[in-house]
Amino acid sequence: MAALMLGAATSGCVNPSARIAGALEGYGFQPDQSQCVGDRLEANLSIGQLQQLGRAARAAREGDTTPGRLTASDFIRVAGQVKDPKVPIEVAKAAAGCGIITGTPPAL
Repeated sequence: MAALMLGAATSGCVNPSARIAGALEGYGFQPDQSQCVGDRLEANLSIGQLQQLGRAARAAREGDTTPGRLTASDFIRVAGQVKDPKVPIEVAKAAAGCGIITGTPPAL
């Protein structure tokens, strides 16, 4: 489901930041943190990169036994599956910068 919402973040003319934030809130992230991550990802990733992230998230969620739950670790792990090296870096930076995870993002 998160993957579906992340994938929808890049479709149509709707603000990707708002869609990403809505998806993350639906999975238990705080609204201010979700909006922060959405804003950062929209600012630092292209629509194509966001679409890749959405596709990776969809693939990762297939067969998941807890489809209604998405952790920060899940989000970062999924980003690491994207072939574009900028995507996991920006996801980790956004998660750390927005207080979803603590510490500095790993060097990828």
